[in-house]
Amino acid sequence: MALMDFIKKQFIDIIQWTEDGDGTLAWRFPMRDMEIQNGGQLVVRESQMAVFVNEGKIADVFGPGTHKLTTQTLPVLTYLKNWDKLFESPFKSDVYFFSTRQQIDQKWGTPQPITIRDKDFGAVRLRAFGNYAFRIEDPKLFHTEISGTREVYTVADVEGQLRGLVLQNISTAIAASGIPFLDLASNQIEFAKALTTQLAPEMAKLGLKVEGMTVQSVSLPEELQKILDQKIGMGMVGNDMGKFMQYQTAQAIPKFAEGGGGGSGIAGDAMGLGAGVALGQVLAQNLQAGLQGNAHAAASAAAAQAAATLKPDDIIATLEKLGELKAKGILTEDEFAAKKAELLKKLV
Repeated sequence: MALMDFIKKQFIDIIQWTEDGDGTLAWRFPMRDMEIQNGGQLVVRESQMAVFVNEGKIADVFGPGTHKLTTQTLPVLTYLKNWDKLFESPFKSDVYFFSTRQQIDQKWGTPQPITIRDKDFGAVRLRAFGNYAFRIEDPKLFHTEISGTREVYTVADVEGQLRGLVLQNISTAIAASGIPFLDLASNQIEFAKALTTQLAPEMAKLGLKVEGMTVQSVSLPEELQKILDQKIGMGMVGNDMGKFMQYQTAQAIPKFAEGGGGGSGIAGDAMGLGAGVALGQVLAQNLQAGLQGNAHAAASAAAAQAAATLKPDDIIATLEKLGELKAKGILTEDEFAAKKAELLKKLV
């Protein structure tokens, strides 16, 4: 019976793997009832590596190329050398192929907002989404730590673990980068680089390498998004105070429009807007003159210039604003009285 089993055995002269679909990371060559022929060939294609496992231990790792297999290069004994054991070889060898090409477009994202710490804002809650690419870099480590003796191991089998690693390292990556959160949020490339740097050693422990990381979107809390929008707006106008006041006025117009319920409300909003523009001119000139050491004179001159073009309702509103400047000590009592008299003459 043992002799018949031997005769039925097949001898393998070529060992190779042609991937039959996407997503396969590891594949075990079918060795049941077959023995490797002495002098056979192992064909490993580009983007592949092969691992020989003998008696449960990794014997060798082969890179791309055609390798001749002999009893001198492999710890394999054929049935021809084991007549005394009725053709039952004490050596059991397996061949595993590993795909080393990039596994692209692997999705990651935060199902729920996560909390990170930032030096400018303290605790910040955010949501982020993107994708990444990875490859097997160390097939020996991947075999011992991940795929094991399974016949087939796919990307789907490991993607949940990898996605968890990405999410686990987001907050640590931002903290380790030292880059303010607003800069990361507005520069997604820097965000991706910080995450890749943090994630690389964790992936290496599994025999994997991160080949690419993208951050496609970052969703911020509403209040933080407003701050980011203001930062972007100020970056557009630079240090020009005139442009800054125009920017602030443009931001205020929708709010005035929303508040106008009736005729008097619209009139009041219009008066407030006019007064706000006038006061903005005053404050802008105050700042410029203050840098030159003459804030009081500049405030008075600016108020006079604004008053020359104001309507009666605007004059009343401007007087109220000047009163506030006096209360804050920007205008003296005499300066306020002089401006008050000057503005009241406009009503005559």
